[in-house]
Amino acid sequence: MRQHLLVDADDTLWENNIYFERAFEEFVEFLDHSSLSAREIRAVLDEIELANAKIHGYGSANFGRNLRQCYQRFCERDIADGDLNKVMSFAERILQCPMEVIEGVEETLAYLASRHDLTLFTKGHAEEQKLKIDRSGLGIYFGHTAIVKEKDCAAYRNLVDDLSLDSGRTWMIGNSPKSDINPALEAGLNAVFVPHPHTWRLEEEDIRPTGAGRLLRLDVFARLREHF
Repeated sequence: MRQHLLVDADDTLWENNIYFERAFEEFVEFLDHSSLSAREIRAVLDEIELANAKIHGYGSANFGRNLRQCYQRFCERDIADGDLNKVMSFAERILQCPMEVIEGVEETLAYLASRHDLTLFTKGHAEEQKLKIDRSGLGIYFGHTAIVKEKDCAAYRNLVDDLSLDSGRTWMIGNSPKSDINPALEAGLNAVFVPHPHTWRLEEEDIRPTGAGRLLRLDVFARLREHF
């Protein structure tokens, strides 16, 4: 039976968070705090990101803004000319990183696109996400692309309405419990959880099966061919 597959982008189709983590490591080295560990700095940065995401959303530019705010809070020396630009540059370089499509993804998308209707459903800065889609070369496998500020239950229900989807034959595929799995299940859809070893820590939470939707757990994206 032909089904509708909603597919996440970052850390489901291509590597993403590893570049943000590398930028954070550069930031910690540059900050060179006398007493705070990287873990302690990260905890405060998480708080900043949670607050700012509600206002500014996601993406490398917003990450740079968060790093700058964290630097201003913890810097133990006078902030010299160019220091804030240096901090921002750690995030700006993320866009220059190579596009690394995850192993088995393209072949699997080609197989799935011949059998089902595929929608790329991602969140973040619209232009930045479009750039990554273009650079990946994977856009050809999707009949529709939707980029939203936040992937919550309301966003899934809006997508279902916009595309006139049959919830019982619609699956959300992704690596994030917070953005891909739990809200899709809450909206009455089915979901496929494909974990990634470097999922952003703010996307992690316990998976909560709810409603009538089915939940499938796979260790790698390529195994979708065994089920769809």
